[in-house]
Amino acid sequence: MLVIEVRRWTFLSNHGHVLVCLARDPEVRLRDVAERVGITERAAQQIVRDLEQAGYVVKERVGRRNRYVVVRSGRLRHPLEHQVRIGELTDLVVAHDDEAARE
Repeated sequence: MLVIEVRRWTFLSNHGHVLVCLARDPEVRLRDVAERVGITERAAQQIVRDLEQAGYVVKERVGRRNRYVVVRSGRLRHPLEHQVRIGELTDLVVAHDDEAARE
């Protein structure tokens, strides 16, 4: 019997998925981000570090927890989408969350 594997792919990278998670819930634990994105907690930590170093996210310490602020004025990195700001991308996804919650 021939078994055909279906490859799953998404339009956003794991970096994009993590950024959306942080925009949805700035106080989310990285353990929960990792679970939602489908990556390890270590990978989520590295991605957040990448996003911080690139200036897309600012991490603030609040008591024993972290709070993540998405820098909305940042622009997407690829030349094809460089005109799009991070806030526009996250608004698009988060706005659809709000619409779904109202339905």
